[in-house]
Amino acid sequence: MDLITALTIFALAVFVGFEIITKVPPTLHTPLMSGSNAISGITLVGAVLAGGGTLSNVLGFLAVLFATLNVVGGFLVTHRMLEMFKKK
Repeated sequence: MDLITALTIFALAVFVGFEIITKVPPTLHTPLMSGSNAISGITLVGAVLAGGGTLSNVLGFLAVLFATLNVVGGFLVTHRMLEMFKKK
């Protein structure tokens, strides 16, 4: 994949992500985001596949680290939110 194709995919992903996030009403934001944080697992797969050279290994490791934190954080937020609705 050449640089122009990679930059085009990145720009389109940024645009689509921005449009999706800004169109979500505030009342739905937390439930949707906590449920969709599992999609960050895709970032983990991409980061593992990106590990090629030295710089790629470092950036791939950082991507795996941050995506893992995002996934775990999303599930913790979901768990905490569901605890609020349980009867005592």
